[in-house]
Parts: sequence; structure tokens; C-alpha cells
Amino acid sequence: MGETFKAACVQNCAGPDMMLNLNHSVEMIKKARDMGADLITLPEFFCCLDVNDAGLQTGSCPEVDHPGIPLLCDTARETGAWVLAGSFAIDGNSVDSRSRNRSMMIAPDGSINARYDKIHMFDVELGNGESYKESDKFEPGTEAVLAETPWGPLGMTVCYDLRFAYLYRALAQAGAMYLSVPAAFMRTTGQAHWHTLLRARAIETGCYVIAPCQYGTHGRAITYGHSLIVDPWGTVLADGSGEDEDIIIAEIDSSKVDAARRKIPALEHDRPFEGDFEGSLKD
Repeated sequence: MGETFKAACVQNCAGPDMMLNLNHSVEMIKKARDMGADLITLPEFFCCLDVNDAGLQTGSCPEVDHPGIPLLCDTARETGAWVLAGSFAIDGNSVDSRSRNRSMMIAPDGSINARYDKIHMFDVELGNGESYKESDKFEPGTEAVLAETPWGPLGMTVCYDLRFAYLYRALAQAGAMYLSVPAAFMRTTGQAHWHTLLRARAIETGCYVIAPCQYGTHGRAITYGHSLIVDPWGTVLADGSGEDEDIIIAEIDSSKVDAARRKIPALEHDRPFEGDFEGSLKD
């Protein structure tokens, strides 16, 4: 048998008032801990999210000045839980004044165990006037990150990264047993793709996938909810509400990672191949 622990996804609906969102998130973290969670995960932009005439508002500020970071570090220390801060908007990295969409893993002693800057920017035209261009305000990250936990390595990703399977395969081949996907997935795309993509990432990698997602209305944007925890065989262990705040929790058994990979050792079966794709498209 492998090690077991309980993972939780906190599902909130952030607005423009950062301190209000932060204080409520702390309450939900403590509730998740009382429910027995050892790893507690929060969504992307969990402490500030609003879309208005000025565009995407996320409360961006330098890491050293961000009020949410010491607050969550104190909460991790107080509760003795591992806390994944889904993402903060962090200033100070770019020459053109763009921020980073940064996820942080916080250890039970209150230290920051790992930082990951979202690599893939959500620049889309969904039709019916719904469009987003994250790259206007955020600079893409450049490094994949594994967070070391007591239960094994966890690959850190954020939201739109979910559509880029090669990132998850690379994380799994580097040792990831668990994958975090904190998100503020839009309702339009969530209804069509959220469950399918998360189950696919779990199946392709033989990893547990832990995906806290915001729900509700944030100015002009509507997020999907349905935070998910998926096992390495693609089974959904917990599915959050689509219409309300929620805390979902599931028992994670690390032995199931090895079991799934023994049955289908696809991570060992990569093959080199060639293809003149440009030429083929011209024919």
C-alpha cells in the first residue's frame, strides 16, 4: 500500500474586494482542515477577480507587498495543512509592466515550498462578444515546476495550461504523481471541455488531478465551478457545485499511481517520429 492523504478543493467566487475574498478564503481553508484535508487547494485568482470596462482586474502587486501571501502562510502554519494558493497576480517581473500569474505551494510551517508562473496565456475569441486576452496584462512563465510534498512530487499548472498535454506529460515523466490545476475556467468553455480535459490529463499521465475552480459572476465574466478531483484511472472522485461555493474532498492513495502506470505504461512508450507536415499541408 502507498501513502494516503486527503485533498480538498476550495471553490469560491472572488470579486474586486481583495481583503473580503482573502478573509473568506481563510475561513474556507479552516473548514476544509476541520473536514480532515491534509492538502487544501484554492482556485486561480481566488483573492481578486473582476472583468469590467478596464479589462481583467486581479489586484496585482509585488510579491513582497501582497497581503494574501503572509495571510495564507500564517493560515498554513495555524492549521498544519499544506495549502496551494491557486494563483496571485504578482508584479515586478516584466520589462513591459506585465505581471505574472503565480501559483504557490505553502508548507505547514508557513514557508513557500514552490512557485509556478502560468506558462500559457488565455487569449481567445469565444464568439457572441466574449473574448479574453490575458497576455495584455500577464507575461508567460517559462519553467515547469514540481513541488515536493510528503506524498510525492506534485506538478503545478494553472487553468489554460490544461489544454497543453505536453506540459502534463513532461511533469509526469519528471516524477509528478499529482497535478494541480487551479482555475477560473469560463462557463462557456467549462460546459464543453472542463471534465473531459481533466480526465484526459489524469488518464494520459497516470496522475491524480486536483482542480479547484471558481464559480459565479465576476463583473462581465462567469466561471464554471465544478472543482474536480480525478484519480489516475480517470475516475472522478469529487465534483463541486456549478452554482455555489463548495469544498470537495477525496482520499488520495499514492499506490494507485503505480498501479495505473503498470497497467498502461504509456509514459515509457514514447517513440521518435518524422513528418514533413508543412509539405503535406501544401499538397
